[in-house]
Amino acid sequence: MDFLHKFLGIALPPLMLIVFSITLAPFLFLKFLYFLKRSKYSENVAGKVILITGASSGIGEYVAYEYARRRACLALIARREDRLQEIANRARQLGSPEVIVVPADVSKVEDCKHFVDETVNHFGQLDHLVNNAGITRFELFEDSVQFSDFASIMDINFWGSIYSTHNAIPHLKKRKGKIVVLASTAAWLAMPRLGFYNASKAAIISFFETLKIELRSHIGITIVTPGLIKSEMSTKLSKAKAAWTLAKSTEGCAKAIVASACRGDLYLTEPSWMKVMFWMKIMCPEVLEWYFHSRFVKRRQTSKDS
Repeated sequence: MDFLHKFLGIALPPLMLIVFSITLAPFLFLKFLYFLKRSKYSENVAGKVILITGASSGIGEYVAYEYARRRACLALIARREDRLQEIANRARQLGSPEVIVVPADVSKVEDCKHFVDETVNHFGQLDHLVNNAGITRFELFEDSVQFSDFASIMDINFWGSIYSTHNAIPHLKKRKGKIVVLASTAAWLAMPRLGFYNASKAAIISFFETLKIELRSHIGITIVTPGLIKSEMSTKLSKAKAAWTLAKSTEGCAKAIVASACRGDLYLTEPSWMKVMFWMKIMCPEVLEWYFHSRFVKRRQTSKDS
């Protein structure tokens, strides 16, 4: 058996490289044709009901505006009710026929059940669930003291999406609805000082890829991996000495997300050039590791020693 594994380890990579080189061009062509078909028959969400968590700022806020421009009904979820009311008023001005606001904490199971039930009771249906709520914290692992402080990252980023999805699935199935989940390029492009955030986003991708297979014929799932987008979170990241990163506008990202969800895309990376970083990690991980260490860790250690 060990010999077989050694043989496969030697023979399979070059064989797959040959197969890949032969099939890549026709595969990309067919994929492009499929993209054109999805774009032509993109879903019209006018009058449909969209539930958005983390809607009080950043990507969630602008996703709400983009759905509003498409005349969808909205249920906005976040902890800050005053901000939600402001965003709801703006969404109505942009064209949403009806908007409700439900203050809630996605890290609490009972809150997630409440806002899903509230949405369905009010509108009578649920068509899209946008799992956007998320937080982060910037700190080197070796400097961490109270690990309980990091529990909220997993509670909101990961478990918040799980709780919301579990309660929404029965209603989404009835409408053959869609789930949009906001992960991050940080799931596969590990940024220093963001270990727990990176882990939460990697967990989201793994879970929803599994769920996508389980619910394939009933609910569409779009996994979004944004790079650095202008928001409250990116402002904190800039203060953490990551201002070198090119941030895309929140509005542009939101437009791409809603368009992707309506097309029924499986994945979306914004900005799209960030996909290059994924292949860099696969092909030359040492280079990225050296760069991030020298840029975010070694420099800090040097200044600390001095």
